Amino acid sequence: MSAFDLSVLFFLQMAFILGVCRIVGILLKRLGQSQVVSEMIAGVVMGPSLMGWMFPGLSTYLFPVDAKSILFAVAQLGLVLYMFLIGVEFDVGLIKSRLRSAASVSLAGIVAPFALGATLAYFLVGDTTLFAARTTTLQAVLFVGAAMSITAFPMLARIIFEQGLSKTSLGTLALAAGSMDDAAAWCVLAVVLASFQNNPAIAVYAIGGGVLFGLLVLLGLRRLLLPLGRRVEAAGEMSQGMLIFVLMLVMLGAWFTDFIQIYAVFGAFIMGIAMPRGKFSAELHRIIYPLTTAFLLPVFFVYSGLNTRIGLVNTPYLWLLTGLVLLAATVGKGVACYAAARWHGESHREAMAVGTLMNARGLMELIILNIGLQRGIIEPALFAIMVMMAITTTLMATPIFERVYGSKASRAAKEEAFL
Repeated sequence: MSAFDLSVLFFLQMAFILGVCRIVGILLKRLGQSQVVSEMIAGVVMGPSLMGWMFPGLSTYLFPVDAKSILFAVAQLGLVLYMFLIGVEFDVGLIKSRLRSAASVSLAGIVAPFALGATLAYFLVGDTTLFAARTTTLQAVLFVGAAMSITAFPMLARIIFEQGLSKTSLGTLALAAGSMDDAAAWCVLAVVLASFQNNPAIAVYAIGGGVLFGLLVLLGLRRLLLPLGRRVEAAGEMSQGMLIFVLMLVMLGAWFTDFIQIYAVFGAFIMGIAMPRGKFSAELHRIIYPLTTAFLLPVFFVYSGLNTRIGLVNTPYLWLLTGLVLLAATVGKGVACYAAARWHGESHREAMAVGTLMNARGLMELIILNIGLQRGIIEPALFAIMVMMAITTTLMATPIFERVYGSKASRAAKEEAFL
């Protein structure tokens, strides 16, 4: 297709993507599921696993191979902006307030699923239907371990906010543990991506460049941006010129970490952490968040869905492996975090709630899996298995949490009855 034809098709694609995501979102909201879960499922629905199987002609017309590059670019932009906002909302104070308990829960939520995932990868790395032939045992072990260890921190934060638990002991513990958990998993992934080169010097260059970038941004740029924060506080809003400057910094950060062969989202996340807090961060969230989550992020879910071919999981062996992956992910994350929370004196109810929230993987898992697929670490069959695990653990989060801890409405009713 010509560039003109692709540009014309793009607008139809966007209308279709937004429409399907909205319809699935409305249906699943009645079942108590969040918009993130709805978009994950909508992405798979629009991919070869369902639409490509039931309506192959429509699927080929709407999502031809030539159009994938455009969708990829839009998806990357959405991811970069979203991870920037996650960095903007990253609260170091939460970690300080519950350091011991959060560190324990986070460590348990990393070590147990990492060990189980690494063990599975160790025995499966020779299977070229799951891992690329050039993937080494160490790379496979680290990648699957990191993918198993990740937590859906944005979804965790959303559930806690929606349930009115942001300032509670449970909310603080879960957010602190989730943020530490994800930071560690992303560090492991950065090492894997940097090491996935034939030239050791490139890996050193990538890791060294990433560390240097982080230090310069967090220790240098962060201080230089403080006057901008004071200007926004005084004005009460962010000017267009300042917004453009911030977005330029985000794009430069994403470009640099991509250039040194780590990944663009790392640079965006670090830039987000460096932003001034208070009114400055609130304005960034107000301006960027709606367009990013409503318009750009659905494209990423569709791009992931186009790469997810559940039909590749077509043998008893692969379905057994899917079950093992789900079991390892759930036991390794949920049970381990529950045990760690109980060890630190949390009640059975709160420990169960923490374990349930930490077990959700959501968008963060899809980001890691797409990186692995794009970089040629894993093959489409393992990608499909891991996507199914991500969707299932994320689907479980809200219903189990509300069953264990109660919904906001039910807790309010109990408190009113008690009074």
